[in-house]
Amino acid sequence: MDFFINSALAQGPQQPPGGGLDFLLLIGVMFAVMYFLIIRPQSKRAKEHKALIEGLKKGDEVVTNGGLLGKVVGLDENFITLQLAEGVEVQVQRQAVAAVMPKGTMKNRH
Repeated sequence: MDFFINSALAQGPQQPPGGGLDFLLLIGVMFAVMYFLIIRPQSKRAKEHKALIEGLKKGDEVVTNGGLLGKVVGLDENFITLQLAEGVEVQVQRQAVAAVMPKGTMKNRH
């Protein structure tokens, strides 16, 4: 008549296999995955964007994050002046520059 009584109660409490070492190893692996998939590529992109911003000079043709295409006609510490067309100039923050375009891009758009 043992089928109604759990015989395993006579054994002592069981320890989880591996203990805390497996947990620490799992945390380490997860951190390594996060570093190589998220943190490292993001810092690389930020470094490249900073170099792009610092390398701007008059005459460069750039695209802003808002989609404006213009030629750099003035530089300041925090702002740049873009000429969008003859007689149309706007000031944008340096950080708003998304990319430097090849020379002649503005002339080829019509």
